[in-house]
Amino acid sequence: MNDSTVPAQYATGRVRDGITAALVAAGKDLDGLKPADLALVEDYHTGGRLATVQLVDLLELTPDSEVLDDGSGIGGTARYLADRFGCAVTAVDLSDEYCETAHWLNRLVGLDDKIVVRQGDVTSLPLDDGSVDVVFSQHVQMNVSRKDLLYQEANRVLRDGGRLALWDIMAGDGRELDYPLPWADDSDHSFLVPPSVVRTEIEGAGFTFTHWADLTDQVGSMMRMIQSQPPSPLGLHAFVPTFRERVTHLTEALTDGRVRAVQAIATVSR
Repeated sequence: MNDSTVPAQYATGRVRDGITAALVAAGKDLDGLKPADLALVEDYHTGGRLATVQLVDLLELTPDSEVLDDGSGIGGTARYLADRFGCAVTAVDLSDEYCETAHWLNRLVGLDDKIVVRQGDVTSLPLDDGSVDVVFSQHVQMNVSRKDLLYQEANRVLRDGGRLALWDIMAGDGRELDYPLPWADDSDHSFLVPPSVVRTEIEGAGFTFTHWADLTDQVGSMMRMIQSQPPSPLGLHAFVPTFRERVTHLTEALTDGRVRAVQAIATVSR
C-alpha cells in the first residue's frame, strides 16, 4: 500500500446503507436527526467520542476558529466541532465513499453550511498555506508510511502559532500484532512506529510539543468495559467489516503493551 491507496475496509460500498440500517434499528428519525444521534457511529478511533472530547478540551476553540479534520473518516470530529463551537471545519479523507457519507450525514444534521468535505491525501493536502488554526489528526498515521510528509503538510496549512491535536495508536514493545485491526487487514497495510519516532517526525516537521500523554492503560480499561456492554445497533460495526474481531485484537494489544495510545498537542514553531 502507498499513501494514495485506500485500504479495503475503508471502501466497502456499504457504508451509507449500514449506517442507515443502524439508525433505523435504534429508533432514530432520519428526517429529524440531531448531531448527537450520530455519536456512537461516527468516531472511527479508539475511545470514540470521549477521546475526541478529551482532546478538544485541551484547546480553546471559538466560533472564529478554522479547523482541519485531517483524515476525517466519515466526519465525526468535524461535525462535533461545528456543532459544539459553530466554527468552520474542513474535512479531508482519501476514501471517496467516506467523503460521500460525510456529505450525506452533514446534510442530515444541518451542518453542511459549516463543513467543507474534500477528497484528498493527507500527505498532499488540497488546502492553501496558512489557512487553518488547528489540525486534528486522530488515528491517521498508522495508515501512512511517509509520516514526514503527513506532519510537514499539517505544518504547511497551519497559521503561525497554529496547533496540531494528535490522538494516535503507536507501536509498543515490538511483538507481533494479531490481525485484522481497525486500520489494517494485515501487516502490509499497517505502518506503526514507536512513540519516540512519531515525536521525532513531528518535531522535525517544525512543531514544539506543549502536551504529551500516554493514555494506554486508561484506554485499555475503557475498551474492555465497552466490550462488556450488551450489543447495540449503533456502533462502528454498522459499516466496518469484521469490526468486533478488529477491536478485540486492538484491545488485547493495548492491554498487553504491544501498542500504545498517545494524546498530544504541538504548536507550529517557525
